[in-house]
Amino acid sequence: MAVTKAASLADDLVQRFEEQIETGDMPPGSRFPTEKAITEAFGVSRTVVREAYSRLAARGLLVSRRGSGAYVADGAHYRAFQVTPDETGKIEDVLQLLEMRMGFEAEMAELAARRRTVADLAEIGAALRAMDESTDVDGSVAADTAFHAAIARATGNPYFIRFTQFLGVRLVPSRQLYLQGSDAAQHQRYARTINRDHRAIHAAIEAGDAAAARRAARRHIEKSIARYRTLLEAGAARPPGPDEKFSG
Repeated sequence: MAVTKAASLADDLVQRFEEQIETGDMPPGSRFPTEKAITEAFGVSRTVVREAYSRLAARGLLVSRRGSGAYVADGAHYRAFQVTPDETGKIEDVLQLLEMRMGFEAEMAELAARRRTVADLAEIGAALRAMDESTDVDGSVAADTAFHAAIARATGNPYFIRFTQFLGVRLVPSRQLYLQGSDAAQHQRYARTINRDHRAIHAAIEAGDAAAARRAARRHIEKSIARYRTLLEAGAARPPGPDEKFSG
């Protein structure tokens, strides 16, 4: 998916800190700068800093200590599995990531339907409303990501939460690639299609229907795969331009 400005800035921060950790400039136990210090030094928002720190934590490079701050984790030199922007630069890459996500998303939705609380449902519903009300790509992607993160929390399983945090904005299917050259009306139609899928997942989770939640989540990914296969077969697969880096 094409990277939003915030996601691209977060990528830059993650890469900067990873390099410092790998070179030993930030050894295990070192304290990360505060959010305020980063926003002032790099001119980015707190949202960007939190996204970057969340990814670093998901990769096992950062640990938070309540009341103290964020620190480089012990053994942070170890490079865990990750998905980088350069690895999601073509439609074939997006298809492979979607295939991997299918089983993960289906299982996550099923568990969420079995275990969700009233608070979980409220959070999922709030993300849905934010998607319906968003008027720009950045807002829509942020709400979409929040929707999946809320489902992950509803499973009550911290590994689903951590893996969802690890994927971050790459959890959201590409919109700008699929809609390249399209007008605003087509963008809105696409958003409505995605939101219908999300509402079906939400309804099944709310009803506590685990089987229906699994089917709805799987169908959501299957439809995304079908869209990108159509693009691929039409010969639209090409390296993205300078403003079309992928995050999904």
